[in-house]
Amino acid sequence: MRQSRFIKGLAAKSLIAGIAGLGAVALAGTAAAEDFALGSHVPLTGKLARVGTGMHEGIAVAVALANERYAGRHSFSVETIDDETSPAKAVAAVEKLAADEVVAFTGGYGSNIIGPASEAAAKADKVYITSGGVAPGLTERGMTGFFRINNSAGYGKAMVGLFDEMGVEKVAILFSNKEATSGMAKYVEKHLEEAGVEVTMHEFDGSTTDFKPIMNNVKLRDRPDAVAMIGYENDYVGILRAGTVLKPDVKAMVGVWSLATSQMNEEFHDLVQNVYGTSLLPYPVEFQGEEAQAFAAKYEELHGQKPDYLGQFGYVQTTLLVDAIVRAFEDDQKIEAGEIAEELRAVEADTLIGDVVFDEKGDNPSFSHRMGQHRGDRVEIVWPKKAQTAEMNFPAVPW
Repeated sequence: MRQSRFIKGLAAKSLIAGIAGLGAVALAGTAAAEDFALGSHVPLTGKLARVGTGMHEGIAVAVALANERYAGRHSFSVETIDDETSPAKAVAAVEKLAADEVVAFTGGYGSNIIGPASEAAAKADKVYITSGGVAPGLTERGMTGFFRINNSAGYGKAMVGLFDEMGVEKVAILFSNKEATSGMAKYVEKHLEEAGVEVTMHEFDGSTTDFKPIMNNVKLRDRPDAVAMIGYENDYVGILRAGTVLKPDVKAMVGVWSLATSQMNEEFHDLVQNVYGTSLLPYPVEFQGEEAQAFAAKYEELHGQKPDYLGQFGYVQTTLLVDAIVRAFEDDQKIEAGEIAEELRAVEADTLIGDVVFDEKGDNPSFSHRMGQHRGDRVEIVWPKKAQTAEMNFPAVPW
């Protein structure tokens, strides 16, 4: 197998780490040594660029640590293409990388992008693993080579659990009409109503930038105790800006993915104060345990900053893939998609995001998220109680 290259977006330090790993293999002169090239497409530009970059950085850490872990036996590299938050460009990236003979794929962000991209990977007989697509339909396609380490149920449980602890009686759900966000909104609506909470629903198009009409309806007609925002970064910013203008009398603003992050705290600091979102980690974070500390140290070495949960996801999915590839190869000195998939289905791992066990559909039924809240320059974990780094500020909103 030929040596791969880094083609877009990887930090120079990550490239150096990959070269160092290759040098160790060359010096060792091991007959069974192999260079495995992974393929990755992520949105490094476009509306999902921030979250795509977070995953991308975690993937780079996994590859760098794999080269250290398997030095003298095997080496790993990754070819990354910016899909520019475009499904068509993601498919083209997968097709190009498959032609470049990558072993398998790690990456992708946005269910509407991951769907067609993973189908292109399946056509090329390549395994595809991700943490960027939580739409239920992704694991209902009968694809034996598709895996994800998280899912909408894990996010929904966290949001519903937080509302239950707040004791709210009425929630307005504002949600993007994309597949993953619509599915999440229906999940939250169903479980809140089963718990006796009154719910109003407000669907918006992904291109919406002015949320004042929706927020005005929430303020004057719905009058909820809390607002659930189910969308992406740009949506949260638009909704919260509308809230600061109209100032609805609510007790909490709650979102899901891509909200309770260090980047959002830094760039939109005043706008996100007291806002909730899913987060496995507080910020700043102190990692406990040997693997977690190695991950954090390498992340800071490569990227010059502390990791957040997006990088953690990218790291975990890629590490699981790397180890599965090694086990599959060392079994018979061959590398085939079916063997990699079998090794992934046999995984029972205690990872940095919790337990990972893949079911027959490639989903991780063990996944459960946590809820964080922006507090000054920090993101505190406020739900569940066993993981709390601070009690929630409630009622509290940015305005």
